[in-house]
Amino acid sequence: MAKITKIKASESSSSKEESNEPTITRKKVVVKDKKSEKTKRDKLKKAEKQIGKSKSTKKKPFILFRPFVALFNYLHNSWLELRQVRWPNRKATWKMVLAVMVYCLLFVVIISLLDLFFSWLFKLILG
Repeated sequence: MAKITKIKASESSSSKEESNEPTITRKKVVVKDKKSEKTKRDKLKKAEKQIGKSKSTKKKPFILFRPFVALFNYLHNSWLELRQVRWPNRKATWKMVLAVMVYCLLFVVIISLLDLFFSWLFKLILG
């Protein structure tokens, strides 16, 4: 939620009589972002659910099944995290691939030039 102070210059009838300068009034305006409010509510609901799950007394699985339960929980949580990822579209992906290729090519050229320079320098020094 952003707080914005709105300043408005206006001329009132009393100020016209006293002076020719306009009066300045300040008014606070609160701008609410619906998306951020919704995400905050969703996060609060998820946190409440997590607290409710942690408070409930769960029966621990048999010792032989614990690794499988842990693996399932890991995979489940990983899947939930992957669902929250905002994947780039095809155009953005190709832009990033091209940027990586140009970056790599630039460093290949720089390292090759340094290699040639130092090999020339060592041949010159060592004879």
